[in-house]
Amino acid sequence: MKALVPISAQVPALVRSAGERAQTRFWEFFVNNIRNANTRRAYGRSIGEFLAWCEQRGLTSIIDIEPLHIGAYVEALTRSHSAPTAKQRLAAIRMLFDWLVTGQIIPTNPAASVRGPKHVVKVGKTPVLDPEEARTLLDNIDVTTTVGLRDRALIALMVYSFARVGAALAMKVEDVYVQNRRLWVRLHEKGGKRHEMPCHHNLETYLHAYIDGCYLAGDPMNSLSARHGAQTPQRRVMRGTL
Repeated sequence: MKALVPISAQVPALVRSAGERAQTRFWEFFVNNIRNANTRRAYGRSIGEFLAWCEQRGLTSIIDIEPLHIGAYVEALTRSHSAPTAKQRLAAIRMLFDWLVTGQIIPTNPAASVRGPKHVVKVGKTPVLDPEEARTLLDNIDVTTTVGLRDRALIALMVYSFARVGAALAMKVEDVYVQNRRLWVRLHEKGGKRHEMPCHHNLETYLHAYIDGCYLAGDPMNSLSARHGAQTPQRRVMRGTL
């Protein structure tokens, strides 16, 4: 197990004092249970800060942590951090203790009964383009170059399918395909999930213009968001035939 963990990483004292099995289960929580590297780092920081807080208050083992301790920590968090941050850190703590329970390190999850701060969002913070703004944006993209064709296709993909930026950029040429005489797109979402949907007629036009204009259909594994330079589609083809 130590070979899988960075040398600089240290097991928190409260985990070390619980024994070798607890230490192994603790590392397995991050290595085996959390696949996303960003989530792993965020949860590592959250749990590390919580365990350090517990140690500062006299606790000597992770086994000794009770709901009262977690509730007090969350209460302290709400005074220094936003409600979403406090809820995210409580979620990390709760997941760790769930993992320790299933590994028979502790009998019950002390975070299960602790409620996070209430947080209600009435108005979204992310600005949304209305149809006229979206049309103006798409119509003002210079499509005399391969970059313009690509940008219009990808922006239209996000506008008409509500795809995440990451899902749009992860698409390959093969993820644009014909089914029942309509063009479909396949989005690769988080957690390995795939979402397939038929294209809006405008999106179909833009994708065809990009793929056909840049001659991408011959390489289905090519990234749909690959950089092609700023040359015109015709010039790009001529270069490829020289």
